[in-house]
Amino acid sequence: MQVFVEGVGLRGPGLNGWVASRGILAGAEPYIPDELILPPQDLLPAAERRRMGLPAKLALNIGLEALANSTHPADTLASVFASSGADGQVIHQICESLATEERDVSPTRFHNSVHNAPAGYWSIALRSRAPSTSLCCFDCSFVAGLLDACAYCAAETEPVLLLSYDLPYPEPLNAARPITGAVGAALLLAPRATSASFAQLAVQVEPNDYQPTIMQDPALEALRAGNPTARALPLLAALSGCLSVPNLVLEYLRGTAVTVAVSRC
Repeated sequence: MQVFVEGVGLRGPGLNGWVASRGILAGAEPYIPDELILPPQDLLPAAERRRMGLPAKLALNIGLEALANSTHPADTLASVFASSGADGQVIHQICESLATEERDVSPTRFHNSVHNAPAGYWSIALRSRAPSTSLCCFDCSFVAGLLDACAYCAAETEPVLLLSYDLPYPEPLNAARPITGAVGAALLLAPRATSASFAQLAVQVEPNDYQPTIMQDPALEALRAGNPTARALPLLAALSGCLSVPNLVLEYLRGTAVTVAVSRC
């Protein structure tokens, strides 16, 4: 499958947006892990802003950054949301409530615990009725989202926005499912080249379990290995123009891998 990249969004510990992070991914600037920074957004009504959890805020930020220079109407753009677990903080709070005698669960917490809650907030913020998919594939969630988005481009010949995000769980869930940092990555993909395209991706599923492409910086590699969405970092590094590898290898389901050839437009 071949698609064209028109926009990128990125947020993570020490990765404060795609523009600010390109030098880090290129190795021209040191990577210094730090707190996640999310600029406030005012697209949602005040009541919805109070209800939304961190995964939805992260998705909104990376999605808007990927659309910053887009000419596509945001309210007609299809979307794919990918996350291995979504809002772990809310799940923790619900489990705490269920462990009490009252067993009362807040309606807002229940609403935010649904896997497609960020997609719902996105549709409200952008006033979008376009098709949207929310999926989960454990550690392969970003790659599964990429394949789904590429398939949509190929089948519908329409652009699509991929948004992937993963955040740590609080204890004791973290002990069973550790996730490193909070990372969000978004790609605006199109089926054909436009004036906004800056890279072309050739994406293919391989029936072999190849070794994945890793990051050369030890701290970035620790982030890549520890967060499902951060498995996108080698691809983002290639898009920044620093990775001279003809075919990136991204981990996928056991016994398979996904290769991505990146070329500049």
